[in-house]
Amino acid sequence: MARSHLKLDEFLPYRLSLASNAVSQVIARAYEEHFGLKMHEWRVITVLAEDGELSQQEIVGRTKMDKVTVSRAAQVLERRKLLRRVTNSEDGRSLRLSLTAEGQKLYARVVPAAIELETEVLEGLSEREIAGLKDVLLRLEAAAERVLSRR
Repeated sequence: MARSHLKLDEFLPYRLSLASNAVSQVIARAYEEHFGLKMHEWRVITVLAEDGELSQQEIVGRTKMDKVTVSRAAQVLERRKLLRRVTNSEDGRSLRLSLTAEGQKLYARVVPAAIELETEVLEGLSEREIAGLKDVLLRLEAAAERVLSRR
């Protein structure tokens, strides 16, 4: 795959970025308009709903968001009484985050909308294409992480 020139519209990282931005914009707008949530707040809610009580560092690892973004999202969600912070019983210093009953209710309301949006965005793709896309994306992510670890 040796090339001597680059055409931006054919440069795969650029195409991936455009696709990601377009899909994220659709989803972010819906979450904000219907549920008052920013995308990073929704991600925190989702990992807590899926995994239960976690530290902020565990959320950073799971979502690949930076520490500041996770911390700000947690503050907003705590102010909205959607999550609670409790001192880690193991070390007495760090905090563990978990959803409140209100946070769990909100998660249950957002999930059907999220699934509907995903279905709408993927409407032109077959089940086989969707499965292939998921596989390719996972492999690209792993390859990018390998490149990063070498630099």
